[in-house]
Amino acid sequence: MRCMTTSDKPENAPEEPAEPAESTGSAEAAEAVTGIAAQDWARASADPQYRAAVVDLLGALAYGELAAFERLAEDAKLAPTLEDKAELAKMASAEFHHFERLRDRLTEIGEEPTAAMEPFVAALDGFHRQTAPSDWLEGLVKAYVGDSIASDFYREVAVRLDSDSRALVLAVLDDTGHAGFAVDRVRAAIDADPRVGGRLALWARRLMGEALSQSQRVVADRDALSTMLVGGVADGFDLAEVGRMFSRITEAHTKRMAALGLAA
Repeated sequence: MRCMTTSDKPENAPEEPAEPAESTGSAEAAEAVTGIAAQDWARASADPQYRAAVVDLLGALAYGELAAFERLAEDAKLAPTLEDKAELAKMASAEFHHFERLRDRLTEIGEEPTAAMEPFVAALDGFHRQTAPSDWLEGLVKAYVGDSIASDFYREVAVRLDSDSRALVLAVLDDTGHAGFAVDRVRAAIDADPRVGGRLALWARRLMGEALSQSQRVVADRDALSTMLVGGVADGFDLAEVGRMFSRITEAHTKRMAALGLAA
């Protein structure tokens, strides 16, 4: 996904899919490359609290990817055409490949993948129960908007990780094709029936609130992960930066809503 611009475009041209937030804070952190971010896993993992935080992060991501695979495969059943069904199946396959990479990395560093994922099952399953789409379009909006909010959060964290963990996290957060596909289908539906836009805008706002709450719950429930985020381990955020981080995530959400043709 790429950031939207408005220059050199016809007035009524559809927006391009929004790119995950590339905030000033994240960019500066990436450019600075000091402390843990300048180390590889072999060196950084000597700190047991940092190691525990990364295992938590990889466990949360791994279960998130597995859940995304299951959800997309289920959503494919709602697809109105065979072409759409095949497209969602391809996305689901990409999510499962991401899961496999995370699972294999956990095994490689001596952790049991199921044990690493288990602490996050209840929170993530709860999120998906509370945001179960009622139709095909709601499923697309959830895949684009809801998953992107989580991805933005993990990208913010990734710039503060050791080089090996950072590369893996950023790789598995790559867009699987959700962006362009969702934007195309949702905008076409709104063009066909403008009333759809209001319903989907309300749905996307609900997703935003639930996704942010879920992210905060996941962090709060895991001591090592929360300590890393607020600066107790590695190159974490201070409390003011945590607020700025969520502001950046909200701004990126607003851009994605515009790309879909929905009011934020």
